[in-house]
Amino acid sequence: MKPGSRDQKIEGVRQPKESPEQQASEARADAAYRFLRNAILTNEIPVGFQATEVEVAARLGMSRTPVHEAMARLQEEGFVQILPRRGILVKGLSPTDLLEIYDILIGLEGAAAERLALEGGDAITEVVDELEELTKRMELALDTGDMAAWADADEAFHDALVARCGNGRIRRLAATVSGQSHRARRLTLNMRPPPTQSTGEHRAIIHAIAAADPIAAGSAARAHRRRARDQLVPILRRLNFSSL
Repeated sequence: MKPGSRDQKIEGVRQPKESPEQQASEARADAAYRFLRNAILTNEIPVGFQATEVEVAARLGMSRTPVHEAMARLQEEGFVQILPRRGILVKGLSPTDLLEIYDILIGLEGAAAERLALEGGDAITEVVDELEELTKRMELALDTGDMAAWADADEAFHDALVARCGNGRIRRLAATVSGQSHRARRLTLNMRPPPTQSTGEHRAIIHAIAAADPIAAGSAARAHRRRARDQLVPILRRLNFSSL
């Protein structure tokens, strides 16, 4: 085996195999994470909410272990702060926080779009079709005035863009900040002008990816996020939101 190779098994060493109990524990932790993350995103659990692990576990009907693991993930993504012996505190976002988050997303999603465009050919057709279908869902939701459905489809578009780019590090880094931008955008959804530009900007990204033009794809993705940032942050400042 070549030094540094990670794709070959070490002779004589058995690969660890998860027990059914470990798999069940991971499934419970994932369920707790998804429930709590969604509750924070939809403001069911508001900024400033504080509770102990025992209280959260009782609310979810779980033991403390999966809840503890879920809290650790949420803290890593910036949703909560773990307070020693006091549980969790749901954190707010300031306009400065959002500027920093968008700086990261602009870079990551631009890189993701470039990578997708570099794939080109038949390999990218499925991704293009998925992004186009999500954009159509946004248009339909906007036509019917269903802004919650619009937000769901918009978030799914951005999540798919990074999830399908083939770079696991881009996907993981984006996951740590994208949820926070989703929360801010959902809470201000009815404070902004109708998002009529978004579908056109999405299609500019899609067309550049389909045309195997990484420069245009990256530029379109970055411009789209910059416009969203430049629209959202002034609204928060104008309304004097110190924390969202």
